[in-house]
Amino acid sequence: MKFKLKSEYKPAGDQPEAIKKLVDGLKKGMRKQTLLGVTGSGKTFTVANVIEKVQKPTLVIAHNKTLAAQLASEFKEFFPENAVHYFVSYYDYYQPEAYMAASDTYIEKDAQINEEIDRLRHASTQSLLTRDDVIIVASVSCIYGLGSPEEYRQNNLMLSVGSEIGRNELMRRLISIHYDRTNADLNSGQFRAIGSMVEVMPISENYMYRINFNGDKISEIIEIDPVSSKITGRPENIFIFPAKHFLTNDEKKENAIRSIEAELKDRLRVLEKEGKILEAERLKRRTKYDLALIKEVGYCSGIENYSRHLSGKSPGEAPDTLISYFPHDKDGNPEFLTVIDESHVTLPQLSAMYGGDASRKQNLVDFGFRLPSAKDNRPLRYEEFNQRVGQMIYVSATPSDQEKENSQQIVEQIVRPTGLIDPALEIRPVIEGKKYKGQVQDFISEAKAEIKKGGRVIATTLTKKMAEDLSEYLKNEGIKAEYVHSDVKTIDRIKILTEFRKGDFDILVGVNLLREGLDLPEVSLIGILDADKEGFLRSETSLIQTIGRAARNVNGRVILYADSVTNSMKKAIDETNRRRSVQEAYNKKHKITPKTIIKKIKDITEAMDSQHKKAVKKELEIDEKLFAENPKKLIKLKEKQMNEAVKELDFETAAILRDEIKVLREKFEGIKEE
Repeated sequence: MKFKLKSEYKPAGDQPEAIKKLVDGLKKGMRKQTLLGVTGSGKTFTVANVIEKVQKPTLVIAHNKTLAAQLASEFKEFFPENAVHYFVSYYDYYQPEAYMAASDTYIEKDAQINEEIDRLRHASTQSLLTRDDVIIVASVSCIYGLGSPEEYRQNNLMLSVGSEIGRNELMRRLISIHYDRTNADLNSGQFRAIGSMVEVMPISENYMYRINFNGDKISEIIEIDPVSSKITGRPENIFIFPAKHFLTNDEKKENAIRSIEAELKDRLRVLEKEGKILEAERLKRRTKYDLALIKEVGYCSGIENYSRHLSGKSPGEAPDTLISYFPHDKDGNPEFLTVIDESHVTLPQLSAMYGGDASRKQNLVDFGFRLPSAKDNRPLRYEEFNQRVGQMIYVSATPSDQEKENSQQIVEQIVRPTGLIDPALEIRPVIEGKKYKGQVQDFISEAKAEIKKGGRVIATTLTKKMAEDLSEYLKNEGIKAEYVHSDVKTIDRIKILTEFRKGDFDILVGVNLLREGLDLPEVSLIGILDADKEGFLRSETSLIQTIGRAARNVNGRVILYADSVTNSMKKAIDETNRRRSVQEAYNKKHKITPKTIIKKIKDITEAMDSQHKKAVKKELEIDEKLFAENPKKLIKLKEKQMNEAVKELDFETAAILRDEIKVLREKFEGIKEE
């Protein structure tokens, strides 16, 4: 199936030219390009158009789960008929195995796996192996070991009506690909036997298959909704993929066991020679226990630490990752597109993953907690990642020198479809002088004038303490103000930002959190305090990102308080003025009058407060009748709806359903106790 973009909008502003240049670059074989798109220029829409034109499976990498979810949601809207998946770490909580020699403290691996995200990960890999129209939006977890795609593909079960396979043989094969047998309700990755039939729920789905037998042949396959028990289809053929990504066949397993035993023998010899008797005994006991489990059940906790042996790879060889599941030609060359979103943040993350992991693993090896081969269970080195992804497009409003130096083409998207231009800039002194009162008093004077005109104001400081103190000082001056920084809880930050947009207060004071990801069209003035204090928070990138927060308001302006102009300030000012001149020329040529973006104020925390409670109450009233008839069935139905909401990345609906389920379960437990 081909990628088919659906949108009520057509490319505008700089978008048509950017799309053309990027597509031409890909067709010419350019390996790396940069899309330098200013805030609010529609970079995601541009990328979507590029994907439709080149018709290649695409990997989009974002630097955190939240941004990845947002992008996945946007791409789903653009490509409703194609496979858009969300691939992030499946841990709700993760404490890696570690050893701190200084205090002789061993920390065992502790993790809580989110089953729904695990299901979405399997849906991603299965789509990559079965169709061409796939977009995977991933976090940097995509460069971590995942298991061999060849083994994953080869171990899937293709079942057809008429296939010669008996009931017992099917169950044996399901167990061999890590499906769990149960007699209770089915969940993803489980099966049960009822009479002469087997019911199984694929690891990537929320529906089940009922497989009927006639002797040693499959007589019928029925697709069923497990909640309503309604028949939703009668397929002739189905594929059931393994419930785990780390797999190996019997022959490879035997080879792996021998290889692990040989490595253990060599490592024990080294440790004993170094006089590390305790470490040797520790390693021997642990490895022998793991080997016994692998022999018996084919799996053990922490089996990924033996992945090099199980996969048959050489020492130091790169592991298989999500990238390995994307299509390659017969010579192994990548046949997919990679997009690095917010590349100025994401690339440093990709570069740093290997070093941190290697340091932790080396400690475990040195003190006898793991074999040296455990170090091969690792993320890709940056150069390995680079070799495996083929053609790339870096996307950022502030690309770093790395993107600029490595790109064969930098495509600018400076003109916004709305016609809005970058804010006007002005430099004023920090220290009080003849003309100015000093940065705080001058800022207050300018802020009051802006508030009087109906605008909203942002102040950025260098430290959390400065943000708190300035907020308190502003309140004492009779100005409604609040602060936000990383110590403020996520939900509270959302509430503060919403109240700011609504006009409940007029000045928002913050630190680094105000650089990226904020969409505040009401802001008409930003004061950057101590703009000449060179460093991370006042680098060229940080300054441009901060300035961009005022770019959604037609009256947007920024005051940089500084007693000297640093190199970072000069670059940021020059770049902003360059963009303004391009935008103004475009508007003049096309007779465009910019208008402030009008954006609906939406507070997702409302779903957690009054509206949320009302919605839950209303739903529960509707469900009273169903609950009286079959409480367990109703809870199962709600769980299915919640999982479907998560699959669609509709986390607000999922939160409402989660609370409904909690109330229903409490009510059900009360009935049982009576």
